Amino acid sequence: MATLIEHIIKLTDHRDRDLLELTLAKALIDLLPIERVVIARVLSEEGVKRWLEIATLDARGGGKVVDPMRVDFDSLPLLEDAKDRLNCVLTHSPVVVAWAGEEGPRITYIPLFSDSRNDDEGVIEIHSGSVLKDGQMQAIGELHRVFKNMYSLLAYSDRDALTGLLNRKSLDDTFYSAVLEEMDDALDGHSKALEVQAAPGQERRHRVPPNYWLGTVSVDNFGAISDKSGHLIAEEVLLLVARIMNNTFRTYDRIYRFGGEQFAVLMHCPDEALVLAAFERFRANMEKFNFPQVGRVTACGGFTRITADDSPSTALERAERAVDYAQHHGGNKVFSHIELVRKGLFGDVPKIGAVDLF
Repeated sequence: MATLIEHIIKLTDHRDRDLLELTLAKALIDLLPIERVVIARVLSEEGVKRWLEIATLDARGGGKVVDPMRVDFDSLPLLEDAKDRLNCVLTHSPVVVAWAGEEGPRITYIPLFSDSRNDDEGVIEIHSGSVLKDGQMQAIGELHRVFKNMYSLLAYSDRDALTGLLNRKSLDDTFYSAVLEEMDDALDGHSKALEVQAAPGQERRHRVPPNYWLGTVSVDNFGAISDKSGHLIAEEVLLLVARIMNNTFRTYDRIYRFGGEQFAVLMHCPDEALVLAAFERFRANMEKFNFPQVGRVTACGGFTRITADDSPSTALERAERAVDYAQHHGGNKVFSHIELVRKGLFGDVPKIGAVDLF
């Protein structure tokens, strides 16, 4: 059995936030006399909030890890369906439920983050056969603090400083993680968190399932907005665009800003028409929004299906070509790269230059 120090080393050895919940759950199961650990996060879509059990582990073996990008949102339980969890999240304090006497079996709910933001709400749910002793609760607290510290550090490195959206580094990490998890599912039917590192200067390439999509968004005439209204107003426009994206796309879609007026979305979706509909909703929400001191601002979107031989760069090139086509044909449009190819509008795909920083 690994020691507390060994588990702390494992928690601090990650580059990927998506692996932290599983590592924390493994540490708790390994170190403490508990029967089950569930780490549940809050997901929201169009104002509806539901529970997603990210990691579940049992002391007797077995468990699961779920990729939020691939869940059926409507099948998840509503927040009010688990009132003790909800109480823990709302009060930002532990909740203990004992159903067979004060010394008997119980569930201890601990808020995943005491200062929860909307996208970080969740609970650690610990099932035990009896009361956890002071030393055991102290060990839980120490592991939990290490988890929160690592989460904050990785979140800081993964985020765009202006908007708080994910950055390009995070896209690279998620791209390969999502690819490998989907491949692993195909092999044994279980979600597993895996990580692959490429040698310096090399692109990592793996087989990708057909239902991942990568789209990019660019604000129309952003240079003119900056020239006319100034740098600070232009930054405010970008912040509002980020807010509209967060309010339009699903919470389990990954939204990025690469710099300047360029944004991106990584989605898991079974149908091209649904992806188009999501980007069209964003375009329409942009068009009808009244930007203070600027007025009407529009954006173009383009998206592509991730193929078996893609890296993030090659997929981004295709999506950016679709955006470029939209902007050269009037702006305020969304195009699927696949559909443009079907219509014979694209030949060989040229390389696209680096993204400008704002």
